[in-house]
Amino acid sequence: MSTPRHALPRRRHPLARLLAVHSRKIALGVLCAGVLGTAAYAVADTAGPQTPATDLAAREAAAAAANRAYDRATPSPSASASPTASPSPSATVARRAEKATPSAKPTVKRTASTPTPTSCKSYSGNQLVACKLLPSFGFAYSQMSPLVKLWEHESGWNHKAENSGSGAYGIPQALPGDKMAKFGDDWRTNPATQIKWGLDYIKNRYDTPAGAWNHFQDNNWY
Repeated sequence: MSTPRHALPRRRHPLARLLAVHSRKIALGVLCAGVLGTAAYAVADTAGPQTPATDLAAREAAAAAANRAYDRATPSPSASASPTASPSPSATVARRAEKATPSAKPTVKRTASTPTPTSCKSYSGNQLVACKLLPSFGFAYSQMSPLVKLWEHESGWNHKAENSGSGAYGIPQALPGDKMAKFGDDWRTNPATQIKWGLDYIKNRYDTPAGAWNHFQDNNWY
């Protein structure tokens, strides 16, 4: 005998059974998703674009912080330090021009040599110096001949001649030699200084070179 169809138990669909078993878990998941979504929206709303007033305040705060950082990083100038004046362009150009321009060499003044008189052209060296000096002491050029003979015997016209026995020195053989300092401190080396002293000595003692030569011939000294 078959069981009536209405007496058999109804079978549920597999999906319905799955929903019945996991209904609580699904409900809990939906609730959690809603809470997380609400929180995320709140956070997004909070972190959204700022209003112009808030943005301006933030920029001013950043500028103030940057100024404070610059003030701390930049050393303040010392009150005692004085600025160093840089040379003016004109002064620099002047110095460069001074370095570039060679310094002028000192001008050496040259003393014009005395023209040689005709009567003295036959002489040279120390004898020529003596011939040119004759007029300065009132002697005629004709006195040059006896003067040459006189001092040729005395020193050979050598301005460094020295008598080892008596100490007489120079062309006129002055004794002592430092007498000639009357006409210059260079009496040891300058023939002109020695000749001036010799001519002055002859003038005061023998009047002329001829008179001195005559005395020398008679006494072997003058």
